[in-house]
Amino acid sequence: MKNRLLSLILILFSWAGFSQTMPYQSNTKQAKNDISKIIDAWHQAAGEANFEDYFSLMSEDAVFIGTDATENWQLEEFKAYAKPHFDKGRAWDFTSVERNIYIANKKGIAWFDELLDTHMGICRGSGVMQYIDGDWKISHYVLSIEIPNNNVAEITRIKKDFDTKMLQKLEAQN
Repeated sequence: MKNRLLSLILILFSWAGFSQTMPYQSNTKQAKNDISKIIDAWHQAAGEANFEDYFSLMSEDAVFIGTDATENWQLEEFKAYAKPHFDKGRAWDFTSVERNIYIANKKGIAWFDELLDTHMGICRGSGVMQYIDGDWKISHYVLSIEIPNNNVAEITRIKKDFDTKMLQKLEAQN
């Protein structure tokens, strides 16, 4: 009888441990606010050329995809690219003017998209964040230059030579 009671207690405690909610699950509005503050701090760290703060807000396996088709960097590659910019005292200055944040329930994953005011005009950033050891970290970020649909033909002509060479290079790799 004691063994059955002990087994039942262990099962109940095990089940309770698995059903616990993470802090962000009980208050989605607060979690979205926290995530937004982290993204703002990340952009601010770049604007202030604070290399350590900027990269501390990214996960260890983060990926940054820039506006150029060649810019698909794992974290260490991105650090190597960014370091000279940060060392000059100013990296880049992006200000979010619109942001949407979504949280996957019980997964520790969030994703977002934002419109940015940048030196390149309006850009779009989109990213994925992970809840790691009690903190949200940027794990994947994509930066795109926004092009009005009426200007696509003109932009396509401007980048035709680059695209042709890039596609040939990519096809040769496959």
